Order: sequence, then C-alpha cells, then structure tokens
Amino acid sequence: MPRIVGTEIPDNKPLRIALRYIYGVGPKFAEDICKKADLDPQARAHTLTEDQLAQIAGILEGGYLIEGALRRQVQQNIARLRDIRSYRGDRHRRGLPTRGQRTQTNARTRKGRKKTVAGKKGVKGMK
Repeated sequence: MPRIVGTEIPDNKPLRIALRYIYGVGPKFAEDICKKADLDPQARAHTLTEDQLAQIAGILEGGYLIEGALRRQVQQNIARLRDIRSYRGDRHRRGLPTRGQRTQTNARTRKGRKKTVAGKKGVKGMK
C-alpha cells in the first residue's frame, strides 16, 4: 500500500477514489490533485512511481489542510463555540444535533441508543 502524508491508500482502487482515504480530501479535491499532478484519475494507486507519490504529497502539503491539522482545527472551532456559550456549542456539549434537525423522533446517531423510561402504571377503578 502506498503511503501519502502519513496515510496508507488502497492499492487496487483508482487514484481519484484512493486519495479520498486521506482525511480532508473529498471527490473534488481528489480530481484537482490528479489534474495538478498530471495523473490519470483512473490509474490504480499501485502503478504510481515514487516521484509521482512525492509530487502528490507535495501538492497536499502545499495547498490543502488535511489529516492532523484539519482535525485540530475542527476541534478548536468546536471548543470556541463551547467557550463562548453559543447555542451550537451547547448542542455539541449535550451531544445533540447542531443544525436544527428534529429530535423528538430520529437523531439516534447523535443521541446514542434509546434509553427506555418506565411508563406510567395504569390506575385501577378509572372508567
């Protein structure tokens, strides 16, 4: 498996797909990187030479915020929202959706598994 910027990318996938395994590189950035490096996006990652890998690494380090630096920036942004006590920061703190989604139903990805609460007992003698 070739290594680019500390991340292993899969051998048998096309380059435009393999580059997406790097945190912060999506479909558009992968295509842009292939164009800048003058590489075929359909070429398999294992066919790349050391020079081509170095060229891709140079492009990534030069113009893109990826991997550790991007993760750090995202965490700092969330921490800033928490520190200024914004609504979004409060939602992050509570582990709830931050972008206005409904939570009465759904939102299980953010809230976690359902916590069952005991229901009310039926009152006898009520008609």
